[in-house]
Amino acid sequence: MNDKGKSGKVTFGNTAFMPKEELLETVVRNKRITIGIPCDIKDDEKRVALTPESVNLLIESDNEVIIQKGAGLGANYTDKDYSENGAIISDSPARVYSADVVIKVAPFTENDTDYLKGNQVVMSYLNVLKLSEETLGKLIRKKVTAIAFEKIRDRNGEMPVVESMSEISGITSLLIASEYLSNLHGGKGVMLGGITGVTPTEVLILGANTAGEAAARAAIGLGSTVKIFDNSLPRLRRFQNIVGQRLQTSTFHPQVLKKALKSADVLIGAIELEDLKPWYYITEDMVRSMKRGAVIIDLSIDRGGCIETTECRALKDPVYEKHGVIHFSAWNLPSRVARTASIALSNIFTPLLQSMADAGGITNLLKYEEGLRNGAYLFNGMLTNETLGQKFGIISKDLDLLISAF
Repeated sequence: MNDKGKSGKVTFGNTAFMPKEELLETVVRNKRITIGIPCDIKDDEKRVALTPESVNLLIESDNEVIIQKGAGLGANYTDKDYSENGAIISDSPARVYSADVVIKVAPFTENDTDYLKGNQVVMSYLNVLKLSEETLGKLIRKKVTAIAFEKIRDRNGEMPVVESMSEISGITSLLIASEYLSNLHGGKGVMLGGITGVTPTEVLILGANTAGEAAARAAIGLGSTVKIFDNSLPRLRRFQNIVGQRLQTSTFHPQVLKKALKSADVLIGAIELEDLKPWYYITEDMVRSMKRGAVIIDLSIDRGGCIETTECRALKDPVYEKHGVIHFSAWNLPSRVARTASIALSNIFTPLLQSMADAGGITNLLKYEEGLRNGAYLFNGMLTNETLGQKFGIISKDLDLLISAF
């Protein structure tokens, strides 16, 4: 029975039939996400995407982190380190791979994709050259949104993962060269650098980029003579200003490069190659002209390499000799200093993952972060990377158009 209250409003029981404010749709904020970190050690990868300290920060922000048992051992992080910081340690790969976001360093394999439940976010290195059609097909069928580490850009247009790993690779390459020039591994017994009264070693670097700069700084610090080649005069000029005057710069003039190779003790290949476009700046004949016992390290080997005699090898077996020249060729060189590399990766991915949670999911974050969109090669199972489309004969879609529909 209807009655009127003291104010004259029509009521039914205790409810007043009054106009109500329209509820406008708003973006869900601070959504709790579950993050899974699988174990990569069996794939010759020792880095881990998140350190225990970063896990603690994410958990304090009401997220859940599930770590596969032993995932951090390669970087000397124990399961106890993670559990004490709030992570769930699991023996079950299926549980780890069922998280909202699965983040690992090594590229996804066909076996990895079998564990995914579908409609998730997966993050890892992509490595276009090694990705198989079967693995990509399974990721598409699982309708995942996939982000490639090496393609992510920040708001300044830089690639933070590439830059940090290149810096590590550049410095590490000189330390490795020093080992293999010495008698320790059967080298010719030369010290990298120079001392009073002894001619300094010569280091030749291809590429005036982050890796090349890091390698040059390390070599100059040890007292070596450094020669750097690049096909961009502005980059060479910038490089000269940053590093200083104790180096020689040149464009890729064939005669100048051949002459420099004949006296070089160390050759570092730091050229930034485009995916599926290997380009040999140093041919096999040019390697033949180098001194016996010289050392070659190709930092671009994961993208095909810039030196014809280099091979893409695992970190457990990276050294071989060809034409009397020692080659060190590992596709994941930063994994040699896994703890430092893991901290660097964690510094990048911790705020990114928290931003994803704050935005209410990957779709909302992709709308506003152009640099993250640059890293996406799958969106809800739809291919958005033109290079992969060319490789496998699949039509790729424009991610900007796809995002605008959501």
